[in-house]
Amino acid sequence: MGRKKPTAEEIVAKLRQVDVPVSQGRKVAEAIRSLEVTEVRYYR
Repeated sequence: MGRKKPTAEEIVAKLRQVDVPVSQGRKVAEAIRSLEVTEVRYYR
C-alpha cells in the first residue's frame, strides 16, 4: 500500500513551520531539513 497524500491543511502547516526559522535568519535548506521534508517536495 502506498503513502497517503497530505491534505491541504497539512501542507500549509508545514510551509508555515518553515517560515518561522527562515524569518529568524536560517537558510531555507536548513529549515526544510529540520521538518524532515525534501527540498524537491518543498518547492513542488
